[in-house]
This record gives sequence, structure tokens and C-alpha cells, in this order.
Amino acid sequence: MAGIDDITDPLAAWLRLRAAEGRRTTGVDLYELVAAPRGLAARDLSKAERRSLALSAMPVLFPGFSLISGTQRGEDPLEVVDYDPDWPRQYARWQELFARALGPAALRMEHVGSSAVAGLAAKPVIDVQISVADVTDETSYVPQLEGAGLQLRATDDVHRLLLPPAGRPRNVHVHICTVGGTWEREHLLFRDYVRAHPAARDDYARAKRDAVRTWADDRWAYTEAKTGVILGILDAAGQWATAAHWSLPPLTAGD
Repeated sequence: MAGIDDITDPLAAWLRLRAAEGRRTTGVDLYELVAAPRGLAARDLSKAERRSLALSAMPVLFPGFSLISGTQRGEDPLEVVDYDPDWPRQYARWQELFARALGPAALRMEHVGSSAVAGLAAKPVIDVQISVADVTDETSYVPQLEGAGLQLRATDDVHRLLLPPAGRPRNVHVHICTVGGTWEREHLLFRDYVRAHPAARDDYARAKRDAVRTWADDRWAYTEAKTGVILGILDAAGQWATAAHWSLPPLTAGD
């Protein structure tokens, strides 16, 4: 349907598909384009090959993408568990720690991701989104968060990801973005819509369970496998935001 009939170069075919279909073309599609001519399922590709493909695709999915050398964590287990009522309390502890570390540099701090939605199955990881004046000004937040026990793991044009270093539990992800930007808005809108719509929450939970059954050893593919459901929810959330006059939460620091 996208007019692509030559997949002898799978990466080139995937790039054309991405150009035609946008965000609905995922990393799992790239795996499938590589695997199909060999008579394999995407899941049958070796972990090493999947990792190489992921690194090739990341700069397309996330312009400006880069991993920080020396920050690898090894094989962290990937699991989706039932909602834990203790997650809001865990977030509050992280929020207090990061607020002390960052002071007024943190213009907005929010609990995001699945652990922020009551009743939603999730990875047992607290996702914290911190909005700053300018995500490219890493000196205003990276040293402070490193002092709080994190390390900068990945960067792209609109986002920074910080994690605990190897040897410590992977129990928090910190996402830094520019206040008022698309990254901030989408993640907060998605959270609030799923909080308000149990059917969407349950659809998303099923997608997560399905994805982890196939991709328990591949965090990137697990995330990419949920893309269709996420984009469908975001489409509905955009309409809801207009009808409900949804807006971003108040800033937590100065203007």
C-alpha cells in the first residue's frame, strides 16, 4: 500500500515505509523486513542483530539520538506486573529528592508512565518527567541529578534519559524535556486520558502484556510493539483534550 516492493535492502525499505506512514512504522517493522526474506519471524533474529538494527533506527525515530558511552547496565530483567498501590508513595520520595537537587531549574515535575495510572499494569519502575527551561542546557540539571545518584544514559533533540548506574536497582527513569514542548505535552496528555478512561487503560494493559510475552529480552522492541495502541490512544486523547478543555498542570517552580 505504501508502494514499496523492493526489500532487498531492508533498512532502505524501512526508511521509505517510515516516510510514507510516519510514526506508525516501528522498529518491529524493521525486524520483520530483515527476517522475512530468510523465512524467519522477527523474534527469531539474534539479540546481537536486533541490537544493531535498533542502533541504526534510533536516530530516525529520535532525531539527534545518542547513547552515552560507559553507561551500559547489562541485562536488566523486563517484566510487567500488576499495579502496585505503593507506586505513588515511591514517586513522592523521588520527587522530593530531585526537587532538592534541582531547585528552581525544575519548572514542572510529574509522575508519568504506566506506574502513574491507578490500576494499570506496568514495569516496576517509576517514571519521573522533569520539565526545564532548555533541555540542551545540560549543565543546569545533569550534574545535580548525578549527585542524586543517576547517570545520563541517552540524549536526543528533545529529551534526556537518566537512570541509576549499573549495580543499582533500575527502579526509576528520569525524563528531561523542555517546558511547553511536544514531548512534555504528549506524555502528560496520554497519562491524564488513560487515567480518565478505563477502557483505554485496559487496552493499553493488554498491549503491554502481549508485548512483554514476545519481547521480554528486548526493551526497545517491547516499547515499539505498543506503538499502534499508543498512537490510537493519543488520537482519542487529542479530541478529548479539546472537548474537556484539558491543560497542562501548573508549574512547580518560577515562570
